[in-house]
Amino acid sequence: MAQTSTTILSSKSHKANVTGTDISFTATGSEYKISATSTTLNNFAVRDLITVTGTTNNNSTFTIKTVSSSTQLIVEEIITTETSDGSTTITLDHTGFVSDKTKGDGYYSQPDGVHTVAHKVSATLTGAIKMQGSLATTPSEDDWFDISGTTFTTDQSTTISSANFTGNFVWVRAKATSVTAGTITSTQLNH
Repeated sequence: MAQTSTTILSSKSHKANVTGTDISFTATGSEYKISATSTTLNNFAVRDLITVTGTTNNNSTFTIKTVSSSTQLIVEEIITTETSDGSTTITLDHTGFVSDKTKGDGYYSQPDGVHTVAHKVSATLTGAIKMQGSLATTPSEDDWFDISGTTFTTDQSTTISSANFTGNFVWVRAKATSVTAGTITSTQLNH
C-alpha cells in the first residue's frame, strides 16, 4: 500500500476558561453531563480537554464528547453526580484537545508499522503535543495510550517538530495538553 498523509488536527487554539457558581455534574447511566443554569459553556467544542477545579468530587480533566446546548456538555470520562450550591465557584480550564482518530498501520495490517508525524504551531503556543495509539477496533477513552518518543513540548522558538514512531496501532491520534495560549496550525500523519 502506498504511503498516505493525513491532516489529523488543524487550527486549534486555546480558549477562554469558564467560571460559575451554578455548574453541576450529573451521571445518568453511561451519560456524564456538566450543566449550568446560566453560565455559558458553548465556547468549548467536541474533543476539547477541560480541567475542572473547585468541586468536591469532580476535580479532574475531561474530554468533551458533545456540546448539547449553550449550558450543557457531555463528557467521555465518568463523573460523580454533584449539584451546585450557588456559592462555590467552579472553574472549567481549557487545557487542550485531542484530534479525531485516524487509521494506523495496524488497521491496514501493514507489517512495518512505521509512522511519521509533523506538528506546526504558532510561536505563542504553550503546552505539549503527543501521539496516542489504540489497539481497540472501537476505542473508548480508556483504550488510548501515549506513544513513547512522540512528545513535542513547545518552547516559543520551535514552530515545526516531527517524530517517527513504529507500532501496529489500529488507531492513532494527537493529544495537546497543558495548553494555555497559542495555536496548533496543523498536525499531519504519514504512514
